[in-house]
Amino acid sequence: MKPPRFWSNSPRRPGLAAIALTPLSWIYAMMGRIRRARATPLRPRAPVICVGNIVAGGAGKTPTALAIAERAKARGRAPHFLSRGYGGKIKGPHPVDPGKDSSEEVGDEPLLLAAHHPTWVGKDRKATAAAAVQAGADLLIMDDGFQNPDIEQDLAFVVIDAAFGHGNGRVIPAGPLREPIMSAFGRADAAILIGNGNPFVPRGVPVLRARLTPRFTGMSFAGLRVVAFAGIGRPEKFFDTLRAMGAQVVDAVPFPDHHKFSSAILTRLEQRAYANDATLVTTEKDAVRLPTWCRGRAVTVPVTLGFEDPEELDLMLDTLLRPTRR
Repeated sequence: MKPPRFWSNSPRRPGLAAIALTPLSWIYAMMGRIRRARATPLRPRAPVICVGNIVAGGAGKTPTALAIAERAKARGRAPHFLSRGYGGKIKGPHPVDPGKDSSEEVGDEPLLLAAHHPTWVGKDRKATAAAAVQAGADLLIMDDGFQNPDIEQDLAFVVIDAAFGHGNGRVIPAGPLREPIMSAFGRADAAILIGNGNPFVPRGVPVLRARLTPRFTGMSFAGLRVVAFAGIGRPEKFFDTLRAMGAQVVDAVPFPDHHKFSSAILTRLEQRAYANDATLVTTEKDAVRLPTWCRGRAVTVPVTLGFEDPEELDLMLDTLLRPTRR
């Protein structure tokens, strides 16, 4: 889905389309409240950390989940990721095998997560959580599902793209919010702001600052001519990252989030790179959705998340994961 432009408007000037759609957003928010009120959440036999967001679109949940999993592993835990498997066909519960599964089967984010830690996809979150615990997980990390009430969450983080913030501050379809801001923060243990910017966070909610940086792969982008393409929540961030790395972006081609690339589109992108004497470059998330024949022809730029002041996060993890927790 490509978000409409008015979603990114200022809350003070939401635009006529947002105003017209606001009654539908009231219905959407009400349905979410009813669903949460009627739910009977499962408490798995392992602590649950949720890494979610408030807005539709990319905020940086996957690299955040990976960073938290590494800190948990350093504390002797065996974390397993849980995902709905957005865009995938498998209903699950299914343990993701990055060597055999495709993005069409399990979704793109689970493939990225499974390269680091055991990852499960499933439409039924309760059954998926139970399967992961049965397989040896002593910590469950959800890289989505903040709005899903099926599993009781011990620690819930709201990840926010600090530059985008909350967009026009309205709920879908009038804006990008999955639920009203105060409702979401009422269930959050902390907000993780990625990048520059100071979006609204209510008083009393801890704020953790973090940054996404390219992971060094041995390849220098300084002066490199590139044709870049990305089908993520906000492709401009990827293009800006390439420029910050010193690359000369001769063409930047955005696609909707989770876009499935056809052979025809990829062939045109390859031809465009060849015509400009440039290298074809994409994101790590997009790379797992490429057909096999194209994966070696596009250079990927993996990223990693670093916390500016990780002490508060470590305290939260230590409190949750201490041996007497359960």
